[in-house]
Amino acid sequence: MLKKTLLILFTFALIFNFGCKKEGSKIKGNVKDMKAKVEQFKPVNIKYDSSILDSEQKIVVRKLYEASKLIDEIFLRQVYSKNPEIEKELAAKKDELGKLTYDYFKIMFGPFDRLDHDKPFYGNEKKPLGANFYPEDITKKEFVEWISKHPYDEDNFTSEVTVIRRKGNDLVAIPYSEEYKSYLTKAANLLSEAAERSKNKTLKKYLKSRAAAFLSNDYYQSDLDWMDLKDNLIEVVIGPFEVYEDELFNYKASFESFLTIVDPVESKKVEKFGSYLKDLEKNLPIPDKYKNFERGSSSPIVVANEVFCAGDAKAGVQTLAFNLPNDERVRKAKGSKKVMLKNIHEAKFQALLVPIAKRVLAQDETKYVTFEGFFTHTLMHEMSHGIGPGFITVNGRKTEVKKELQETYSSLEECKADLLGMYNNIFMIKKGVLPAKFEKELWTTFLASIFRSIRFGINEAHGAGNAIIYNYLMEKGAYRFDKVSGKVAVDYGKVYGAVKELANKILVIQATGDYDGAKKLIKDYAKITPSLKVEIAKLKDLPVDIKPVFAIENEK
Repeated sequence: MLKKTLLILFTFALIFNFGCKKEGSKIKGNVKDMKAKVEQFKPVNIKYDSSILDSEQKIVVRKLYEASKLIDEIFLRQVYSKNPEIEKELAAKKDELGKLTYDYFKIMFGPFDRLDHDKPFYGNEKKPLGANFYPEDITKKEFVEWISKHPYDEDNFTSEVTVIRRKGNDLVAIPYSEEYKSYLTKAANLLSEAAERSKNKTLKKYLKSRAAAFLSNDYYQSDLDWMDLKDNLIEVVIGPFEVYEDELFNYKASFESFLTIVDPVESKKVEKFGSYLKDLEKNLPIPDKYKNFERGSSSPIVVANEVFCAGDAKAGVQTLAFNLPNDERVRKAKGSKKVMLKNIHEAKFQALLVPIAKRVLAQDETKYVTFEGFFTHTLMHEMSHGIGPGFITVNGRKTEVKKELQETYSSLEECKADLLGMYNNIFMIKKGVLPAKFEKELWTTFLASIFRSIRFGINEAHGAGNAIIYNYLMEKGAYRFDKVSGKVAVDYGKVYGAVKELANKILVIQATGDYDGAKKLIKDYAKITPSLKVEIAKLKDLPVDIKPVFAIENEK
């Protein structure tokens, strides 16, 4: 009888353990592994000065925060069709591993590790290249062939604000306004309510037109209205913008929101840079036939402190600044606006860049790593997004760079902006806008920052762009790696020439819509080379990025 009882208990234990293992097997790794993943993101309190706002402005900010929370929900669904289901599963877990996995899921906006080539850390499915913008089983070939057979579908299918779905044996394009109707209707109501409380006419106009855009799926007028925002402390942009998440074609825009409070003093300091946009275009290292003089010359620059961000802006690595709108029609009519996030810069400089520089740079060069160098490069990076090829002609056909370069577009565009950020800062020194003594700070601070960006993963646009720059400049002798000390340094005599040469290559690829050339450049240079591997290994115990803890989330 005892043996029989023990056998029953043993069998029950096996079944119980197998059941636990089966349930737990969805999570990749153990508590230690998942804790290490979460700790890659250092929590930083993100505060803002609400004392400069009057009572009505505070209500506006609160309404915009509530609308931004809805943007989080939309983006979660854009990333992966099963995200709502997985979120529910993880939110219900009470054990330490489950809670840590849920924390990482919220950072990544899904079960795929953005720092590790989108490998799943929960479940076994691969992330679809087209995220949830297309049927998960679609191929590039099927999409292209459909348009070839149904040319009247091309505009809707390649639109930034439609999703592609199957309907029987057919493919159909569904407007975002329909796909995300429940969330966009609520967000539109909140924007309208905020507009009613705003005393600033330009903000009121933008919020009303953006609310209308959420329902009509036409964002053109509201983008124009955002460009016209002025004399207002609240700087907000909300809607579908960046196309990074769509790795199939880089066609589809992800929803995001930036809610910020303007720093009038700092904004006044950088105002002078905006007047040089046409000069920067003229100075591009490409033949004049490739230069874009049709874009609007308006280039307002705003320095602000972030109150809250949502959607694509919050997923994984945090954004330092943004340059919008991305619609080439708006850029042609009005140009683009650059918003620098000062409190995010300050957080990243202290938590990430300073410790990285001490470990990777030659000792005599660390003194050139400065906050001014970091902030100014980001400013010129964002300005550089607003110059160069946009609308182009390929074989007599009018098109856009992003449509021709498809999934390579984001990596090359980020690479271009960083290269021209350096190149254009030297132009500003020559013009006397920046002091000559600033040159070494610009070159050296960017080199240190390369390792910050590459740690985001070379499958990510910014990481890939920085890997291309590092490897190309190392090949040209503009960067040097000392095998004895294991440190890197800038060759100040060679770096400008190498930057100019690579900028020319990328701008010509963009201007000619050279998809094969873009793929080859990425294949040849967007990789982890031996010296990169050595430096990255030194940084394993440092956080990869910050995790913003927004003060507004705790306000009532």
